[in-house]
Amino acid sequence: MILVVGTIRIAPGTLALVLPAMRAMAEASRGEGGCLAYHYAADVLEPGLIHVVERWTDREALAAHFATPHLAAWRAQWPALGITDRRLCLIEGAPEEI
Repeated sequence: MILVVGTIRIAPGTLALVLPAMRAMAEASRGEGGCLAYHYAADVLEPGLIHVVERWTDREALAAHFATPHLAAWRAQWPALGITDRRLCLIEGAPEEI
């Protein structure tokens, strides 16, 4: 299993503007083969900080995700939406839960 975890930043107070694009990205990604989970969550203490958590079956599924039109469209919207400071890391692990 592959975990992608990290954060992105939006301008404080713009969540309502960014939410439709985040929702579209999450819905499209959840429909991909190999996607086990895809989540965005606003930090309750730091306005503008968005947590990202993705779970993929394997590196091949994640590589296919990187090639999707919806990911390209999502990233193309970032300047207009004020999305900055992308900090994601990949963690490879066993599929068992602890």
